[in-house]
Amino acid sequence: MNYKSTLIVVEDIEKSKRFYQDVLGLNVVEDFGSNVVLKGGIALQTVKTWEDFIHMKENRIKFGNNAGELYFEEDNLDDFLKKLKTIKDIDYVHPLKEHSWGRG
Repeated sequence: MNYKSTLIVVEDIEKSKRFYQDVLGLNVVEDFGSNVVLKGGIALQTVKTWEDFIHMKENRIKFGNNAGELYFEEDNLDDFLKKLKTIKDIDYVHPLKEHSWGRG
């Protein structure tokens, strides 16, 4: 068994592609319209496609929880933070903070 990807269900595939490409620098590897594979092992899929795939009929996908995390590292954090300040429609779970394991 080999792990291949994390799939994220999204409401707006085009907006999501732009975010992952423009903000996080993850280029599109494959674009199948309602399913997009990004460099680094992340896949995006539309809500409708995911609901059809898992045969969901009654309950809708629930967005907005904070029960998961994608982990990235950035060599130039100051420049990345400046870039983030120029983007108006990001919902943050919390502001940037340094954890005890991040101090060197």
